Parts: sequence; structure tokens; C-alpha cells
Amino acid sequence: METKLEHFKSGIIQELPLQIGVFPFGLIYGILAVESGLSVLQSFFMSSIIFAGASQIVFAQFYLLVSPISLITSIVSINLRHLLYGISINEYLKNLSLKWRIILSYLLTDEAYAISIKYFATKKNKKFMHYHLLGSGLTLFLTWQISTFFGIFFGQFIPENINLSFIIPLSFIAIITPMVKKKYEIIACLFSGFFAIIFYKMNFELWIILSSLLSISISIPFIKKDIKK
Repeated sequence: METKLEHFKSGIIQELPLQIGVFPFGLIYGILAVESGLSVLQSFFMSSIIFAGASQIVFAQFYLLVSPISLITSIVSINLRHLLYGISINEYLKNLSLKWRIILSYLLTDEAYAISIKYFATKKNKKFMHYHLLGSGLTLFLTWQISTFFGIFFGQFIPENINLSFIIPLSFIAIITPMVKKKYEIIACLFSGFFAIIFYKMNFELWIILSSLLSISISIPFIKKDIKK
């Protein structure tokens, strides 16, 4: 049986390659935070307390330009995808104590989820496997704090013509592609991409949730067929 440390180390090792995409994202936030007028402490506190990359960037860009209600609505909408993450991963964490679930929900970022949900599916309720999410989540948390630091203090030296944002979607493609094997998974991914293109310009990043829900709905009949087999 695998120990707590083995699960934890596995989470760290599997998460490390994705930090190539996370680090530039943190740099971008650090740069925007300073340029928008946030102090160094405020910028750091956002990264360590809120710990939500896209939401932090939206806040840094618009907190002086829109009303508090509009800003809160935008941030909540962006983070709605975590509701889907929580629902899908609950199957593997529902027997944990409230303390553990609170800690892991805080660390449940996009990259940590992508790595750990795949790991959980292969381990099938092995004891201590939640330490994998702890390892992957803490790895990303540390990277986010370091990249924020560099963005705040050294972002001014990065040439403006270097576009770092494209690395994030590329890292997700690298994660998802090996996981997509069954017919309904391929259909869900294709339609999700299709709807994402159509609804991309929706306010509050709602295209993320809408494209996911529509693609899942379309793939349900194919899931049922696969189950019957």
C-alpha cells in the first residue's frame, strides 16, 4: 500500500512540468497588479489569500474602472468552473473530514485538478490518495507566490513584445489529450471547443461554463451507450 509521502511526492512530481505554464501567468499578474496601483503587500496578499489567477488578473485590471458589484459578479462568474471541479472530485474526497476538504478545496486550482482527477481515477479510492492533491496543490501555490514576486519586482524588465499568456492553454492541451480515449470524451471535447469559439465574447467569462454544460449535455447519450456495453 502506498504511503502518505508516496502519494504526496507523486502529486509534486506530476505537477512540476505544468509550472512552465503557471510561472508566466504569475508574472503577468504581478506586472498588472503593480501597474494598476496595488501596493506590493496588496499584490502578495491577493496571491496568498485569494490564490485564483484569472480572478486576480481581472481584479487588477478593473477594480478602479467598474463598480464593486460588477467586479464581484465578474470574479464569481469566472470561478464558477470550480463548482464543476468540486462536484466531479467529490466522489474521491467525500469521506474526508471537513478540515481536509476545506484545505483541498482551497488548493483545487485548474492544474492541480487536472492532474489529481486523473490520478484518483486510476487509484480508485486508495487510502491517503488525497495527499496527491495536497502535493500538486502546494506545488502550484509555491510557484504562484514566487512568480508573483518576480512579476512585481522584475516584470518591468520583460520586453513588451513577448506574449506569455499562450503557454497556459498549451499546458492544458498537453494534460487533457492523453486522457481523451472514449467516444463520448472525444465528442465532449470537440463540442466544448466549438461552443467556446461561438460564445467566447460573452461577458463575465460565462462562455467557460456554458460551453462545458452544452458539450456535457450532448455527450450524455453516448455515455449511456458506453455504460450499456
